[in-house]
Amino acid sequence: MPIQLNGIIPALTTPFDDRGALALGRLRENIARYNQTGLLGYLAVGSTGESVLLERMEFEKVLAAVRETAAPGRALIAGTGVDSTAETISRTEVAAKLGFDYALVKTPYFFKPMMKPEILVEHYRRVADASRIPILLYSVPQFTGVALEADVVARLAEHPNIAGMKDSSGNVDRVGAILASVPGNFQLLTGAATTVYPCMVLGAKGAILALADFLPELCVTLHAAAAAHDSAKSLELQRRIMPASREIVGAKGIAGVKYAMDCRGYYGGPARRPLAPLDETQKREVESLLAAVAPVTVRT
Repeated sequence: MPIQLNGIIPALTTPFDDRGALALGRLRENIARYNQTGLLGYLAVGSTGESVLLERMEFEKVLAAVRETAAPGRALIAGTGVDSTAETISRTEVAAKLGFDYALVKTPYFFKPMMKPEILVEHYRRVADASRIPILLYSVPQFTGVALEADVVARLAEHPNIAGMKDSSGNVDRVGAILASVPGNFQLLTGAATTVYPCMVLGAKGAILALADFLPELCVTLHAAAAAHDSAKSLELQRRIMPASREIVGAKGIAGVKYAMDCRGYYGGPARRPLAPLDETQKREVESLLAAVAPVTVRT
């Protein structure tokens, strides 16, 4: 039985060196440090992991490094979704062979006008039928332009190998509608740090967050407060993290997340082109935002 997803999981970044090559040693260092926190597990090669900028061999190397370094008992999720159903199935099999617990499958999106509900349902059913590990649906419309709505999720939740969903839309109404339409054992996680508390009030189990790459302890504390129904503490923590979530993760993207990691003593490093690095003004903004929520340790 896979680990239940009732906690905080960081959407791991993929470290690169100054030449743009994978820096797997740095990835292992980050995970070794995350192992000392209360994080439930790790998502490898999701959106924050620059999945669309990785070659197939790099995808496999990152998954192997995460599997080798994660502490026992951590939930391991692999981002395996691409536009091709066959390639998604192939990548999901790689994750299964490496011992991952779940595959996170984002919506196909390149042929956007064709991505009607029936097409999406058929795609996910084929992937779930072929997979040896449970599938998590992944809706991230701010990147793909394709959202999984409640009616589609309800149909897919009937499949015995579709175990849950990551919804990164930040739309609490949509999350509520989905949760009202699926069985109680369907594991919905939010991917928007600004909505952790309200989504958990509605029944979400936890969250997969880029914010947890550099503020893991704060995210874990928020989840614990919400799970304990401590509304006052949950609200205080939710409000506390919102500026960093909006301005670092949302406005500055992966380059912002990676610089924030550098500031917090992790290895962030450069994002891959075409993503641009932060300028000096943006770096100062990140440092100021972090100083407001946690001590800043600038890497030398």
